Amino acid sequence: MSAVVQETVTPPRRSLLDDCVHCGFCLPACPTYVSWGEEMDSPRGRIDLMRGLAEGKIAWSESVAVHFDRCLGCMGCMPACPSGVKYDVLIERTRAEMEKRLERPRAEEFHREMIFALFPHPGRLRAVAALLWLYAESGLQGLVRKSGLLRLLPRRLARMEELLPRVTLHQVAARLPERVPAKGERRARVALLSGCIQRVFFPGVNDATLRVLSAEGCEIVVPRDQGCCGALSIHAGREEEALSFARETIARFEEEEADAIIVNAAGCGSNLKDYGRLFASDPKWAARAAAFSAKVRDISEFLAALPPVAPRHPIRARVAYHDSCHLAHAQRIRGEPRQLLAGIPGLDLIEIPEGDQCCGSAGIYNLVQPESSEEIGARKVDNVLSVGAEYLASANPGCTLQIQKILRQRGKTLPAAHPVEILDASLSGRSLPR
Repeated sequence: MSAVVQETVTPPRRSLLDDCVHCGFCLPACPTYVSWGEEMDSPRGRIDLMRGLAEGKIAWSESVAVHFDRCLGCMGCMPACPSGVKYDVLIERTRAEMEKRLERPRAEEFHREMIFALFPHPGRLRAVAALLWLYAESGLQGLVRKSGLLRLLPRRLARMEELLPRVTLHQVAARLPERVPAKGERRARVALLSGCIQRVFFPGVNDATLRVLSAEGCEIVVPRDQGCCGALSIHAGREEEALSFARETIARFEEEEADAIIVNAAGCGSNLKDYGRLFASDPKWAARAAAFSAKVRDISEFLAALPPVAPRHPIRARVAYHDSCHLAHAQRIRGEPRQLLAGIPGLDLIEIPEGDQCCGSAGIYNLVQPESSEEIGARKVDNVLSVGAEYLASANPGCTLQIQKILRQRGKTLPAAHPVEILDASLSGRSLPR
C-alpha cells in the first residue's frame, strides 16, 4: 500500500473498541498469533491499532494495514472473549476504512480485482469451470504439475492452480430446478440460496440439499437469477459492492413466499444473517433486511430443528467433522451438524484435535495471504490425519478446497463431503460420495 486517499469513511465506533479489556483469552484462539506469537497479529493487538488510528496517535500506513490484512476473519476470538467484543464488526469496519484510505501496490490491486471480477459471478465461474475441465481432461494439468512448470508462474497464480478441484462435465452443465415438491405431507416451504462457488464447483451439495429437504417433507423453491450474497466482498472491505449484492439478494428472495431461507455454505450463511445489522441505518432497506435475515437458516440448523420423518440407512464409516469457522464461530452452530451425523446408524463420528482452529481458507485469505494460509492449513491437516478417519465432513466449500489441496501436496487421499451429502447418502441407502 502506498498513497493515502482522502475520502469520507465510517470507522469503528470507540465504544466497540473500549469493550476490549486486554485479558488475553483471545490469544490461543487466534491462528495468526499461534503462528507467530506477535501481539499486533492477535485480536487485542489489532484492536490496539484500531484505537490508535481512531485517536490519531498513529497514521494509516502499509506497516499498520498489513496486520489487518493478516487477520483471517475466522472469528475464533469471539467465543473465547469473556467481554463480548464484537471483533467481527471491528475488523469489517476497519477493512472498509482501509480500502478507502490506502492504495495498494499495482500488482496487489490487480490480483484482488481479478479475484472479485470472477468469484462473485456464477456465470463467469461456470465459463472458467468449462476451461478447467478441458485443462484437466486434455492431460495438460497433469503435465504442468509433474513437469514443475508451476514454479515458473508467479507464486500467487501457482497457488491458485494448486487449489483447483476436480471438474466434471456434470459440474459445468449442472442446473437447479426452480421448484422441488415435498415427499408426503408438506411440512414447510423453503427457498434455497444456491451460492457461487457452491453451485459451480460443488453442485452435489445443492442436489443433496434438495433431496434431503424434500424427503423430510419440505417444498423447495430455488429463485432464478440469483447472484452473489456479498460475503467475500464484505469480509474484504469492499463495502459498497457487498451492499449492492445484498440488496439484489433480498429483492430476489422477497418474491418467494418461504418459511425459511436455506443456505449450505457457512460463509454465505453468516453474511446473510448479518444483513439486518448492515442495513440498520438505511431507512429504505432496514426492515426488509431484518425480515430477510430472520428467515435465514443453515441447512443443519434447519434440519436439526425439524423432527426427522425419512428413515436413515446405516453408513459404516469413521467420519471426522471439521468445524467451519463461519458456522462454529460466526453463527455459533456446532451441535446441529454433529446431531445430524450422529443420527446415522453405524456412523462413527470423530472429533478433530484443536477443531476450533481455522483451516486457513477464510474467504479469499488463501489467495492473498498464501504463506500464512499454508502454515495454518498444515496444522489443520496434521490434526485431521491424526484421527485416522475414512471420511471428512466439511460444511464450507472453501474449507474443503483448502484441506484437499494440502492433502494432495502430501500425497494423501481423504474423501470429503458436506454433512448434508452424507445424510443424503443415508436416506437413499447409497454409498458415500467419492
